[in-house]
Amino acid sequence: MSLWEYHTLSRETTEMYGFINTCLKSLVTEKFGEETWEKLSSLAEVQDTFMTYEVYDDTVTLRLVKEACSMLDVSPEVVLKLFGEHFFSFCKQAGYDTMLRTLGGNLTEFIENLDALHSYLALSYQEMNAPSFRVEKIEGDGMLLHYYSDRKGLYHIVPGIIEAVAKDFFDSEVTMTILNQSEEDERTGKKEHVVFLVKQQKRSAALVVEKGQRRAKDPQQGMQGRCPGLSGPPPSGQGLLPRGVRSHWGLVRSVVLWGKENLRYTFTPSYPDKLWMEEKAFCNAFPFHIVFDQDLKVKQTGVNIQKFVPGLQTKDIRIDEYFTIVHPQVTFTIDSIKKFINSQFVLKTQTEMIPQHQRTALKLRGQMVWMPSLACMLYLCSPKLRSLQELEERGLHLADIAPHDTTRDLILLNQQRLAEMELSNQLERKKEELRILSHHLAVEKKKTETLLYAMLPQHVANQLREGRKVEAGEFEVCTILFSDVVTFTNICSACEPIRIVHMLNSMYSRFDRLSSVHDVYKVETIGDAYMVVGGVPVPTPSHAHRVANFALGMRLAAREVTNPVSGQPIQIRVGLHTGPVLAGVVGDKMPRYCLFGDTVNTASRMESHGLPDHIHLSPSTYSALRGEGFDLRARGEIKVKGKGQMMTYFLFENLRASEAAIMGRDGAESGLYVENQPDNQPDNQRENQPDNQPENQLENQPDNQHDNQRENQPENQRENQPENQPENQPENQPENQPEQPNTTETPERCATPATSKSSSEEDAKLTMLMAAPQRAVTPYEWDITPTYHRNNGEGGSGDIVLSARICHLL
Repeated sequence: MSLWEYHTLSRETTEMYGFINTCLKSLVTEKFGEETWEKLSSLAEVQDTFMTYEVYDDTVTLRLVKEACSMLDVSPEVVLKLFGEHFFSFCKQAGYDTMLRTLGGNLTEFIENLDALHSYLALSYQEMNAPSFRVEKIEGDGMLLHYYSDRKGLYHIVPGIIEAVAKDFFDSEVTMTILNQSEEDERTGKKEHVVFLVKQQKRSAALVVEKGQRRAKDPQQGMQGRCPGLSGPPPSGQGLLPRGVRSHWGLVRSVVLWGKENLRYTFTPSYPDKLWMEEKAFCNAFPFHIVFDQDLKVKQTGVNIQKFVPGLQTKDIRIDEYFTIVHPQVTFTIDSIKKFINSQFVLKTQTEMIPQHQRTALKLRGQMVWMPSLACMLYLCSPKLRSLQELEERGLHLADIAPHDTTRDLILLNQQRLAEMELSNQLERKKEELRILSHHLAVEKKKTETLLYAMLPQHVANQLREGRKVEAGEFEVCTILFSDVVTFTNICSACEPIRIVHMLNSMYSRFDRLSSVHDVYKVETIGDAYMVVGGVPVPTPSHAHRVANFALGMRLAAREVTNPVSGQPIQIRVGLHTGPVLAGVVGDKMPRYCLFGDTVNTASRMESHGLPDHIHLSPSTYSALRGEGFDLRARGEIKVKGKGQMMTYFLFENLRASEAAIMGRDGAESGLYVENQPDNQPDNQRENQPDNQPENQLENQPDNQHDNQRENQPENQRENQPENQPENQPENQPENQPEQPNTTETPERCATPATSKSSSEEDAKLTMLMAAPQRAVTPYEWDITPTYHRNNGEGGSGDIVLSARICHLL
């Protein structure tokens, strides 16, 4: 049966002070680290910090011990013994070092006075339920240690404590063996009684034996060692002895003095022939004492104890009719008391025997003294009181206590100590409250920082928080992605706005998760448009690969979202372009992290000239992805608004990555990107980016980066044009066919989802889509707000060149 089961099934309700649990926490943190304690307290479902003067149920401690055994894969015996060793050092660090050292001059005296120490501590820790110890001397070099406790299964703590005490205080090694473990019949109730065989050996015993052997070989040297004044006889013929040489009389004198020195360590008391003290004087000098015989009949009592327990004045009244033994909880018999004769006894008046004018029971604390010639037991005691308040509650005064009794001083001193303890307890509670508030503040600060870093890159947010100006940064190469929903205007006009919100939220939540999987930066969303960038704000050589895999994941994720009108999976159109950009913070109120440059405009054109459910690539992106395991197919030359004829491509799949890896399911994306930073970039550069090298992505960019929302565009500009409207011809149009007016830039969006997976079906579908008539107006147009800067980059001429910021047209 485990310690936990044994204790739960058989124990009575007991409690421990927080000092014990704090010691256990100290043990775990010192031996195994703070993280282990946090995990242990979480598994045990207990609080992280304990108050020293707070009382906790034993189950808290036992749960901690149980989980510690499970975590460390050790038996409860090992954990409890380790706790015993640490508890001794913990008590010393807590200020009890001097108190422990003065308990006894040897290990036996130390153990015999432990009960007295517990009784003293009980003045401060009123609810303390400490164990009892009794030493039984046996023949030989050992002793029997009797351990009594109301808590079962914790006796393995004792060897740890005793061995640590013997080693530290008495320079000895102790071995302890369990001889017997049983229910204690001598004590009231069912209490655990464990008997240890204790054998003690001095750690320097081997050195002492070696010295004794040397003395046996040379007796004269041994005598001189014990008597420094001894020396050999003076040289013959010398009248005056040189300094350091003694005469024969000097030798005798040294031996005598050495004998006197030994006599100082022996003492034999002297007793008078008769007791020179009157009976009345004795009863007045010791107002709280009781003498009773083997039959527990009271023979003599002090004057004040008669005052508060008048029934004791009755001749031959039995003491057990008026008192019960509270500590050490033995049965009220002479034989049981003799076994604990060196313990401090606490007696309490029985409730039914208390006079009516007394409000509470009286407790007495003192020493039992056996008088064999009279066959009687003397209980020399005094009231057990913790404070002046208890003195008043029991109807006592300081005058009722004998002047020589230190209980007077103890009450006054403990009154001050209790006040200090209460103050310390309040400070400890305030400290714990501050710790909890500090923890909550740190949690809220973390939430705030997470939200802030979701709006701005971390280094930008930190600079703005510190009131510093954020400089714009140039990025030589990055890959930008735009996407939108096919037939979004028709969907908006056919269903309620809340359904549109739910559809976009479902889709964008999937896209946001993919942005974390592939470590790309979400710039913004406007309506159904979604914009991300790779290589900004943290440069990475795999920016094109990341954005390409993200685009493939977008297409798969979009198929998981249902069109609220048709009930079919929605389709998206995706465009990618690779090139340089300028990134910086715009505005003072609600600042935004924006991208500037013609690369943004070209990426938008790739999306607007793309086909439904296809990923459209510019030549620069195609060059970055070529030969990297992607299925790339040429679309051919198309006319792009503002760019003229441009050779573009389609991305179908990543031949080296599974769908699970693309979607980041079950950790399958691990190892998808080998390099995390450029080869020429120092390892610590990502942690220490310059001010113009942003580090984290902003997920929610301003709606005003594009001047107008796509929802505000006229429906005839958002969707299909009339069939009779002139449009550009597809690429396979006969050469002699007259050129159509340039009123469109992008093929018409098709609402039919592409579900074919085979290469031949994809080719057929691609040919059909490429041959479809093109619409006149893009779903949303991007105007270019010109800005100018000097081209001083690699191969630059230093001339003023045009950059652009994109915005919506109505």
